[in-house]
Amino acid sequence: MPAGRLSVVVTRRLPEPVETRMKELFDVELRDDDRPMTREELAAAMARADVLVPTITDQIDAGLIAKAGERLRLIASFGSGVDHIDVATARSRGILVSNTPGVVTEDTADMTMALMLAVTRRIPEGLAVMQSGKWEGWAPTAFLGGRLGGRRLGILGMGRIGQAVARRARAFGLQVHYHNRKRLRPEVEAELDATYWESLDQMVSRMDILSINCPHTPSTFHLMNARRLKLMKPSAVIINTSRGEVIDENALTRMLAARQLAGAGLDVYERGTEVSPDLRALPNVVLLPHMGSATVEGRLEQGEKVIINIKTFADGHRPPDQVVPGML
Repeated sequence: MPAGRLSVVVTRRLPEPVETRMKELFDVELRDDDRPMTREELAAAMARADVLVPTITDQIDAGLIAKAGERLRLIASFGSGVDHIDVATARSRGILVSNTPGVVTEDTADMTMALMLAVTRRIPEGLAVMQSGKWEGWAPTAFLGGRLGGRRLGILGMGRIGQAVARRARAFGLQVHYHNRKRLRPEVEAELDATYWESLDQMVSRMDILSINCPHTPSTFHLMNARRLKLMKPSAVIINTSRGEVIDENALTRMLAARQLAGAGLDVYERGTEVSPDLRALPNVVLLPHMGSATVEGRLEQGEKVIINIKTFADGHRPPDQVVPGML
């Protein structure tokens, strides 16, 4: 760790209060615009910085880490996910990695519920009619959706966000079920009034709504594949505010088009910003541009965590949110 103020390179524009505080504490290099860095720009930044502050749009693989300069000792990621960083390779080079966990839990859970309501109550369809000026007035059979109360909600991934979704779901009268790598402690399960399913296949076949809240790892890639999607009831709805790679998007699109699934609410996509035109054209989907965590409060809290991680590292201590390989 070098003496004096750390050289920090930030890869994207951050909220102004966060950038201002960074300028006070570090020798920081900020972005003039908000476009993602190219791979060449990332490599150059990693060659000259003590600390890199990337976001989820920056793919930092083994090849980039191999080209990092001797100065780089910390990658302080702005975001909770770290699947865009080769943490093991970074650690082998003596480069620590930190993230900002827990900050966007409530915001993402809010968006999960918003998507459930949007899909089941056909909100985008009503909005489109109003914006087009074609509304002809109330009718008993117009825009009939379904009520949430009494439906079975299956939560795939019962971590912080999954549990936050469960708490909200209970207030809406949903029956909460879940599948997780590890079963929750009995007292937590009782508090959430949640039913555990050891078999994911059995759970998804019985749910009215499935909420994806697990991270993207090698073991969760296409966890909801074509075979498992076909187990779901034709009247079921699937919601994803986690990672797009968990669902086989091509299979999902085919099933939605064939009405083998009633609907979907998606905030994340398997191929990032490359969303299939076939998926975008479907009337029974609600698509959002990865905005589940997009609140002013959340972004400021993420920035504060990044600053604390860097400052703690600068003071010679382990960053409080250091990511350890093998514990992801």
